[in-house]
Amino acid sequence: MSRPRRRRRQERCPGRTSCPLRPQPQAVRRKFGHEWSQIATVPARQPRLNRGKGRVSRESRPQSDAFCSMSQIRPLIPLLVTAGILIGGNGLQGTFISLRALEEGFSTSLIGVIGAGYNVGFAIGCVYVTRILRAIGHIRTFSAMAAIASAAAIAMVLVIDPWFWFLMRLVAGICFASLFATVESWLNASVTNGNRARTLSIYRLVDLGSVTAAQYAIPGIGIGGFELFAIISMALTLSLVPISFADRSSPVAPEAIRFDVKALWNISPLATIGCIVVGLTNAAFRSLGPIYAQEIGLSVTAIATFMSAGIIGGVVLQYPLGYYSDRIDRRLIILIATFGSLLAGLFLAFVAGSDEWLNFAGIFAFGAFAMPLFSLCSAHANDHAAEGQHALVSAGMLFFWSLGAIIGPLLASFLLEIFEPPVLFIYTAAILALFMAYTIRRMTARKPVPTEERSMRFRSLLRTSSFFNKLAGGQTRKEP
Repeated sequence: MSRPRRRRRQERCPGRTSCPLRPQPQAVRRKFGHEWSQIATVPARQPRLNRGKGRVSRESRPQSDAFCSMSQIRPLIPLLVTAGILIGGNGLQGTFISLRALEEGFSTSLIGVIGAGYNVGFAIGCVYVTRILRAIGHIRTFSAMAAIASAAAIAMVLVIDPWFWFLMRLVAGICFASLFATVESWLNASVTNGNRARTLSIYRLVDLGSVTAAQYAIPGIGIGGFELFAIISMALTLSLVPISFADRSSPVAPEAIRFDVKALWNISPLATIGCIVVGLTNAAFRSLGPIYAQEIGLSVTAIATFMSAGIIGGVVLQYPLGYYSDRIDRRLIILIATFGSLLAGLFLAFVAGSDEWLNFAGIFAFGAFAMPLFSLCSAHANDHAAEGQHALVSAGMLFFWSLGAIIGPLLASFLLEIFEPPVLFIYTAAILALFMAYTIRRMTARKPVPTEERSMRFRSLLRTSSFFNKLAGGQTRKEP
């Protein structure tokens, strides 16, 4: 009885002169001569038509570009979902803590101190996160920081005290700086040049969508009670779930960066001052914008829309301003963006009043011009950076932003306690006017870098970690 046909087919070994399963007798080789070598070296079986159906077999079907793209992105989905949970939870917590503190009877100046506490922690996290990643790896760093941040969120409802809240927000700042750095370092180690742009676009959409949607949890659930504290804590805990399904191999720890403030200042004084200015103004809006909106009489839903309008506006002009900054003197675009932010601040302070739609339009314009300033200043610093200094610039600009973000809410909160709500945007307009004057002075003191000599183009950056700059276009592993 002959063997089954499939079994016989498996015993053939094309491409080999001798088969370990069925050795060929020497007599057969002598009989066929050189023809035997042609028979024995038949190439591997090619895809063939399915019998009787006229269809190409599965292995020969061409894969579409969309299928290939999805296969490249699919391994990154757990990391992107984790990033969405973290960004949404952080955005919700920032707005909610300000409103809840006001309801608990905290003074405006104390609310500013609480907001500054987060930025103090964020600056500490930015400095030490690389050491933590190198010491214990990505997975352990993420797990530890997510657990601590979750505990800090739920602890705030147990102890209603402004200084305890300041401490918990400081802890949260350290944790979120470490969490964002871990996720973005992991993403940067996982992307290739083939899927970098697509991954970056999805990441920006995740950032915009999660932060905007999270704002509406406040009117949906309410400021009072413990529910929102519990939801924030649950979100931080659940962020461990998708990352647990990610690639089990932890990426290589990032290289340590030697921080040099003097070197950063010598690279670009304008970029250094600009990042501090962005922290002074934008962080004041993020921390005290809900207080301003509530004191002018907006409802909780309108407050969520007010904050969302500023966030969405920050996306609108990022790429148009960046596009032109790559083609002309980048400082001129910085000057235009600063002037637009100043005008929007003056509109909010003196024209908008308590009208909902005028405030929505004003804060949308403020976000459209003010939010791209960080990316523009970072690009200007990279224009003057030497080879090997770009990692230092990325970490340094984020550090200087953190310094401004610590001072900004403190100054603005003291002004809000003394004066009427519009003083928040009078304060931002004054800071921006001083920065405009300094920008003009630097334009006369230093020649622009010619466009053909610039080592990097504009990148729309998030102020989450220094690793985002690498994700946006730094060196990564090559495609296999």
